[in-house]
Amino acid sequence: MAREPKSYVKTAVIFNIVHGSFVDGYGVRTTIFLKGCPLKCSWCCNPEGQKLFHEIKFMASKCDGCGRCIDICHAHAIVSLSENSENKIRIDRNLCDRCGECRSLCYSGALDYFGKEMTVDEAFDVLKKDERYYSSSGGGVSIGGGEPTFQPEFTYSLMKKCQEHLIHVAIDTCGYTNSELGFRILEEADQLLYDLKGVDSERHKKNTGASNALILDNLKKLAAMGKPIIIRMPLVPGCNDSEKDIREAAEFIAGMRSVQRVDLLPYHRFGTIKYDQLGNVYELPELQTHAQEFIDRVLSVFCSLGLKVQIGG
Repeated sequence: MAREPKSYVKTAVIFNIVHGSFVDGYGVRTTIFLKGCPLKCSWCCNPEGQKLFHEIKFMASKCDGCGRCIDICHAHAIVSLSENSENKIRIDRNLCDRCGECRSLCYSGALDYFGKEMTVDEAFDVLKKDERYYSSSGGGVSIGGGEPTFQPEFTYSLMKKCQEHLIHVAIDTCGYTNSELGFRILEEADQLLYDLKGVDSERHKKNTGASNALILDNLKKLAAMGKPIIIRMPLVPGCNDSEKDIREAAEFIAGMRSVQRVDLLPYHRFGTIKYDQLGNVYELPELQTHAQEFIDRVLSVFCSLGLKVQIGG
């Protein structure tokens, strides 16, 4: 008999909670996004979810150049830029200790946090408010990120608390976990939304900074257990969208009987503004979205193998 883990009461840093989602599993769902991820996808649309800790967000369009943040910054991380500059200030992220004093004095709202620390009980109280929508639609709670198994104690505790209250839990995961508790989360979730960035190992490492060997191995193990799985596959021009990439991914997925559906996620640029807000550079500035003709060809490949497919989550 499996040993029950101890009771976890850890906090986690949450960077978003989305109510009324239709794209994170079945039914109406509330999705909670945890910070921290072992991958660094070059196309990541949630760069604020990559690091475990909260970060200062700077929205240049709101900045009035008053200079109060410069005066109060004890780390001297904020400097004024010339009047000809598009931005009025610059934050040296290597010096910034994220104390938030600048944020407290920013009356224009140009400075804020990406991330807020929450306890399991605090998070559950927010999620439980939407319970009537879950029961009426066959929905529930989705826990994503970042990567939810990157903060396993919190994720496991929150998942179990939801399940104890008969709330369906989907885990949106990249599958890159080698910890006992991380894999246990995937085993005991009601539904898995499993991100598959590609099957080719070398391209995966180039695109995400990590090998996909663990990801594919975990996926095969979970499928063999009969876990209900929705595969989520981004289609990124020049990264994982060649004819060979598409065919290999479709054939790999087709061998897993517990895969209920494949969600193809066409590339978009909605998250690029967040890179500026974090003081980062977006690595793929020239990419454009695929034409519908290309999407239709990809659909036909997956459908020809008997897979249920839809565009978007």
